[in-house]
Amino acid sequence: MAKRDYTEMGINTRLAHAGNDPRDYFGFVNPPVVHASTVLFPNAATLAARAQKYTYGTRGTPTTDALANAIDELEGSAGTIIVPSGLAAVTVPLLAFLSAGDHVLIVDSVYHPTRNFADTMLKRLGVEVDYYDPHVGAGIAALMKPNTKVVFTESPASNTFEMQDIPAIAKAAHERGAVVMMDNTWATPLYFKPLDHGVDVSIHAATKYPAGHSDLLLGTVSANAASWERLHQGFLTLGCCAAPDDVYQVLRGLRTMGVRLERHQESALDIARWLEKQPGVARVLHPGLESHPGHAIWKRDFSGASGIFSVVFSGGGQKQAHAFLDALEIFGLGYSWGGYESLAVHVFLGDRVVAKGPYEGPILRLQIGLENVEDLKADIAKGLAAAAAAKD
Repeated sequence: MAKRDYTEMGINTRLAHAGNDPRDYFGFVNPPVVHASTVLFPNAATLAARAQKYTYGTRGTPTTDALANAIDELEGSAGTIIVPSGLAAVTVPLLAFLSAGDHVLIVDSVYHPTRNFADTMLKRLGVEVDYYDPHVGAGIAALMKPNTKVVFTESPASNTFEMQDIPAIAKAAHERGAVVMMDNTWATPLYFKPLDHGVDVSIHAATKYPAGHSDLLLGTVSANAASWERLHQGFLTLGCCAAPDDVYQVLRGLRTMGVRLERHQESALDIARWLEKQPGVARVLHPGLESHPGHAIWKRDFSGASGIFSVVFSGGGQKQAHAFLDALEIFGLGYSWGGYESLAVHVFLGDRVVAKGPYEGPILRLQIGLENVEDLKADIAKGLAAAAAAKD
């Protein structure tokens, strides 16, 4: 029986079959979980030349290949590395492409641990770091220097969900010889494919939607043909490989990511629209809403939205934010997102230098899980009532 080509089929069909062929493993549907460090060679000549597919555990196994191949199918990438966390998916490519004396431009609304890495380790290694407004678009050209080697993007933005004009930024960056990286964790490659929009290196915290169950940490980094070799060599040099059981769990999570994302998207948009009409709410920061300033860019470039957004209260401060959070019963109070459960946190913007607002009141970030929407609305309503009752 000939092998099927799934590349032109629907996304859920592709997710169900991407990354491995059962006939490679005696018909078993899932690939083996290979626990490996040492790999044996048949003879001295093969050992000396490393002339076989697998040579050591840090350099890949059938398990890591299955996930990397599946991600490549989704991203349209030349290659994918798999690392132990979403933060490692940020730090490994930055270390691979930056050297002492280089300049990097990072969007000011970036994931906070990315900023922390840039402000501490990158600066200590002699890299010049600047932050730019997420709305800069083609104006990024005016911020670039002769030594600008990387432009780091994230769209929508962490916590405040500004939309970046990624094609315009990529065009301007490439004209000046810089590599463009994008943290695309929010959309996943199902709803936005960075490499199709000019990005060179696509970054994902697979901890989130690919894994989907809040029980592991993993990151993936995918590159186009021009950037793949440098990314891969940096990865091998750093030895930052992921554990096989976690890799397998993410591959298993991919199989249902399409249907889970549909539910996350549907529920989040329903709740976001409902929240826009609630007393005590100044605005809702969700790019899928027509009221969002970046909605046109989202509609132009993205094919869907995930389950995380923020709500801005109409006045108040930390006391009101804490009252809201403490009244919640279904929503958990915790970081990360992308799992089956709903979460809420109070957003901190004190580390920003450009994208500071202003905002009418405290910002609460909501991850909408897979629970029933009406139950979640009732829980949020309790939180809003508690916030309204809180007095300074």
